[in-house]
Amino acid sequence: MLVIGIAGGSGSGKTTVVRAITSQLSGRVVVIPQDSYYKDSSHLPLEDRQKINFDHPDAIDWKLLCQQIRELKQGKTVEQPVYSYITCSRSKTETVTVEPADVIIVEGILIFTCKELRDQMNIKVFVDADSDDRLMRIIVRDIAERGRTVDTAIEHYVDTVKPMHLQFIEPSKRYADIIVPQGGHNRVAIDVIAATVEKNLKKTRGKKARKTPPQA
Repeated sequence: MLVIGIAGGSGSGKTTVVRAITSQLSGRVVVIPQDSYYKDSSHLPLEDRQKINFDHPDAIDWKLLCQQIRELKQGKTVEQPVYSYITCSRSKTETVTVEPADVIIVEGILIFTCKELRDQMNIKVFVDADSDDRLMRIIVRDIAERGRTVDTAIEHYVDTVKPMHLQFIEPSKRYADIIVPQGGHNRVAIDVIAATVEKNLKKTRGKKARKTPPQA
């Protein structure tokens, strides 16, 4: 089993890169989104929940995320939480059942800021993109998925997304094994990552085969 971390700023094209890599891999792949692991804030009034800084590492339930990655690596099935950006709370009744796979992709803007999580990764990828391109994607996404207007999306970017990117996300690039410029449009980089993953999978399978005793 391989654990791949794919980080990068909001709107950098991480999801596109994840989909492209997944489509090229021969083994079974599961994707673990960081966004599912925001701390539960359902005990707070909605007005306070809407003020949460989702771009700060303190917003993430790292303990649960790291625990579930460990369990998947041990061959266990986990119940991934479901988080809603609209209500800013974690579902009390709904989870997503995630089973172990050949490749686990952990995707999110802040995943390289947690050392315990980084240490569980075999390959770390940072998706880089021009800030103007990211801003345009963020505006479109926030309007479509998070109930914001153009004005509130831009305000949120200036007040929260940009400063958090400079403070936490951009510096985490130094932990990456591979940096992908031009986001999801960089087919060469995606092909290289997919080939690297396949090579490592073959090594892992080869080791398992050598350890398996012959049948009587």
